Order: sequence, then C-alpha cells, then structure tokens
Amino acid sequence: MKAHRLARVSEVVREVAANTILFELRDPRIKNVTVTRAEVSGDLQHAKVYVSIMGTEKEQQLAMHGLTSSAGFIQTKVAKQLTSRYVPHVSFILDQGVKKSIEIARLIREAQGESESENSDASEDVDEVDDTGSSDDDNSVENAHPNG
Repeated sequence: MKAHRLARVSEVVREVAANTILFELRDPRIKNVTVTRAEVSGDLQHAKVYVSIMGTEKEQQLAMHGLTSSAGFIQTKVAKQLTSRYVPHVSFILDQGVKKSIEIARLIREAQGESESENSDASEDVDEVDDTGSSDDDNSVENAHPNG
C-alpha cells in the first residue's frame, strides 16, 4: 500500500481517537490522556494508538484499562470516518516519550544550574579583590556615601 495513504489513514485514526477520548468518553478512569500518534499496518487491519498519560503509575494503569475497554467504541467512530473495506482493530500503547523528554529537560536544567553556580563562585573570587588590593565592599561604601 502506498505510504501517503497509510499516513492519511493513520492521521484519521489519531484524530478520531483524540476527539472521542476528549469529548465523548464518559469513563471516569480516563483522565489526562493525550493521543501522540497512530500507526496503521500496511493491510489496514491493525492500528496502534500511542497515548501519553500524566499522573501516577496507578492512574496510568487505570486509564489504560479504561482505554482498552473503550477500544470498540473508538473503533466504531473510526469506521464512520473511513471509507475503506477494512476497519483497523484499535489497540492502545502507552507512549513514554513525553515523560522521558520532561525528565531529560529537568536533568539539563539541573546541570545548567550547577555549572552556572560553579561559574558564579569562580567569578566572585575574582571580583572580591580589584587592582588596588581593596575589596569591592570598600568601593561600594565610598560610592554610596559621596560626602563620606
């Protein structure tokens, strides 16, 4: 099957799944779910919908169980949108990519904070003594009181 057709079908599956999860499902277990992408097999028989779920591990498991339970409902919504002979069987997969990217960004910020604090410590050592041998604190007092 042509790649552009698979991409179009994948996009329809992703869009329908996202809208259905966001607006039509009434399952209280399904919270904080974001559909990141969808992959459809070459024969249009299977569709993997990747979801990102924010929350604790238990909340993620509950949401995945709720999504698995509502897969048939979402599949009927996909069938109404697609005009093909086959309707792909929808399955949900937890996408850890968003969670990992947030963790990596946090680690980078921490590393930058540590390197900035090391740089500021080194620059403070240099700033304390100027050319005349007096400290910056003496100069700042003289500058603060001109009549001094």
